[in-house]
Amino acid sequence: MPALDFPLEQLKTYTGSSPLPKGFDVYWDKALKVLDQQSLDFELEDVNFSAPGVICKNLFFTGVGDARIGCKFIRPENVSGKIPAIVMFHGYSSHSGGWVDKLPYAYAGYAVLAMDVRGQMGLSSDNTTVMGNTLRGHIIRGLYGNNPDNLFFKNVFLDTVQTARVLMSMDFVDENRVGATGGSQGGALTLACAALEPRIKMNAPIYPFLSDYKRSWAMDLFQAAYEELSYYIRNKDPRQQNMDEMFETLGYIDVSNLAPRIKGETYMFITLMDTTCPPSTQFAAYNKIIAKKSCEVYPNHGHEALPESAELIYNFFKGL
Repeated sequence: MPALDFPLEQLKTYTGSSPLPKGFDVYWDKALKVLDQQSLDFELEDVNFSAPGVICKNLFFTGVGDARIGCKFIRPENVSGKIPAIVMFHGYSSHSGGWVDKLPYAYAGYAVLAMDVRGQMGLSSDNTTVMGNTLRGHIIRGLYGNNPDNLFFKNVFLDTVQTARVLMSMDFVDENRVGATGGSQGGALTLACAALEPRIKMNAPIYPFLSDYKRSWAMDLFQAAYEELSYYIRNKDPRQQNMDEMFETLGYIDVSNLAPRIKGETYMFITLMDTTCPPSTQFAAYNKIIAKKSCEVYPNHGHEALPESAELIYNFFKGL
């Protein structure tokens, strides 16, 4: 088998090299208390797509910091009693995708809410004001000064929770039968949502991003999606005198640190030839999950479409 990272047997026990910040749980508990004050009101908007037997709408709500968060919402037209539901999250710099890939769930009787990450290519707005870089990426947005309260992804993680709560608040949705899924950034947001909203019953992340930043640095894989961290270090810490502080701050938005908070069942997809989200960073999150879990390992695949993954996840969510 080709080797990019640690041997598979070592990966199965690896739990990461990035630090767990002091007060990590206090930080997120405080953030969730603020989110508890956020309204779950939403508005629906007509779209130029239709399919028989389902309702398709754009959905908007107000997120933390008064950002307008947009989602794609689809559900069966005729609903009897409470139905299960799924929240979906997309990859870095992208958007929530089209309608057709969500139809199988709607036809199977699920409601689906697919969130657009603020400031990326979808319907959501980004009104965060911070000092420092806005040129390239979102990992380093708010990192300057090492104040974790300013981190861009803090608000994005809270958006995932609010998205799930909006869906759970609908009178036809069974709040105890909600799942979450996504790949890459969407995989990270799936884990964050499941960690911060304990009612998520089942979650299916695919090669999650935003995990074990220090390991990516050690592997010299600060490229592609993680390239902005190298850019930041070269410009803000060229002699690498403050690396420990930087990695500790990033630890607040490291999904491997959030993983122990997950209560629902996890079904993860891990790729062993992934140079974007290295295998060890994926396992760092997976191995810290205490709740019921299982994974599918793709030895020869990287950061790409995974054969059979859509069908396997679809079958997994039959357990909702």
